[in-house]
Amino acid sequence: MNTNETAVIDVSNVTKQFGSVTALQELNLTVNDGEIYGFLGPNGSGKSTTINVLLDFIRPTSGQATLFGQDSHAHSHRIRERIGVLPDGFDVYDRLTGYQHIELTVESKRAADDPMSILERVGIEDAADRRAGTYSKGMTQRLVLGMALVGEPELIILDEPSTGLDPNGAREMREIILEENRRGATVFFSSHILSQVEAVCDRVGILSNGSLVAEDSIRNLRERMDATTQLTLVVSETTHRVLDAIRSCDGVESVTAEGDRIAVAIGNGSKADVIEAVESSGVELRDFSVVEASLEDLFAAYTEGQEVIA
Repeated sequence: MNTNETAVIDVSNVTKQFGSVTALQELNLTVNDGEIYGFLGPNGSGKSTTINVLLDFIRPTSGQATLFGQDSHAHSHRIRERIGVLPDGFDVYDRLTGYQHIELTVESKRAADDPMSILERVGIEDAADRRAGTYSKGMTQRLVLGMALVGEPELIILDEPSTGLDPNGAREMREIILEENRRGATVFFSSHILSQVEAVCDRVGILSNGSLVAEDSIRNLRERMDATTQLTLVVSETTHRVLDAIRSCDGVESVTAEGDRIAVAIGNGSKADVIEAVESSGVELRDFSVVEASLEDLFAAYTEGQEVIA
């Protein structure tokens, strides 16, 4: 068990079996205070099962999960007072209005939030007096996010938070996540929309077949994978000297020249070394651009060929 006092979430050797199916296999992960942690994996990889263990909706077959250093089962009531949750596929009360949902959440958390201010923040203040049963999927998602924000929780757990949201709604969701993090909240969220994760996360964990196959910052994952970076250079002229100088740099995998442009594929090497080599060769570097491996590329590399279980 990780004893680091800054760990907000600590999952230690958690296995969860449903009959003959193993949904989680000796899972270990730690989320530190103040982090935005993206939890990724193919459908059925165990992401929602992990979240349900954290929330004590289900109990692990073996192992332990703690939040704020407290066992997620033994102290579930105390823990829930400190967290906000947007679960996947949450069912609202059809007959209650949006305002009443937030009002009840404020009362249950003994918070001081103004329900209308919460509804304004998530963009559905105009529907405050409408029954939630008439809400679209996106509006429902915004409402449940509002409920999760009540009481300025120390930890916010979001399971597929962008479900049902249009691009503007997804952007607003990212902004709220960043605002809450700046306030001091730790954020743990699962998502299959990798561009959103890449935009906000400090670290990501990639789950496959119930096990964590990678966990780090996106930058470090790229380095560990020796992911290729594509560097395009615009030069005053293409000479044998400049091409040879680029090829001599560590990590350079290929060099292709066309007109005043030189395309360089770099593995585990330094872009700065390549640029310095160009400038030292007597050729003027007029412009350059960089395309690094995306989170989609890393995700595919870590999960490719691994069978999805349940």
